[in-house]
Amino acid sequence: MDAANESLRTELLDMIAEDERVRAELASDESLFRGYHPAMESVHLRNAERLSAIIREHGWPTKTLVLEDGADAAWRILQHAISRPTLQREGLMLMRELAGRGEVKAAQVAMLEDRICVLEGRPQVYGTQFDWDVKGEMSPLPMQDAATVNERRRRVGLDSLEERTSQVRREIGQTNERPPEDYASRQREIDEWARRVGWRD
Repeated sequence: MDAANESLRTELLDMIAEDERVRAELASDESLFRGYHPAMESVHLRNAERLSAIIREHGWPTKTLVLEDGADAAWRILQHAISRPTLQREGLMLMRELAGRGEVKAAQVAMLEDRICVLEGRPQVYGTQFDWDVKGEMSPLPMQDAATVNERRRRVGLDSLEERTSQVRREIGQTNERPPEDYASRQREIDEWARRVGWRD
């Protein structure tokens, strides 16, 4: 890989490392779990703007362009760009095309598609997005045709929904994150935010 592409790979890795650093800092005092923290959103917005510029200059950062770890970083940056509906939707179209050529992972396309569905207020397709439910359990958000979701997950290289749900609940139990005190209020806040940034009418 040439020096220019190595430089781009390093930049993408540095961007996601900053995301992880800020997330860990906010999680340490539990402020991460009280709505969308402004410091976290600031990182996501800054990274989204830079990713948008990279796409304009280079196209989507594939594993050929930035190696697998750089491509994974680019996907994570896009996945976190929740305040930028246009960028996420455009990124999904680019990644769908490239997945057919083996340049991006099908599972990553599935997770991005699900995130967009959820942000738009629609049922997800693959069951990859989780949140606290009304009973205070971390559960998959509503999905299309739940009876066949594991077949769709298998086709893109994901484990079963049951396995993933168990894993997510184990992982959340090892953090300080807890269910919202007022479920209905949290849902209203999510809907209001999604409307404000342009995901929902």
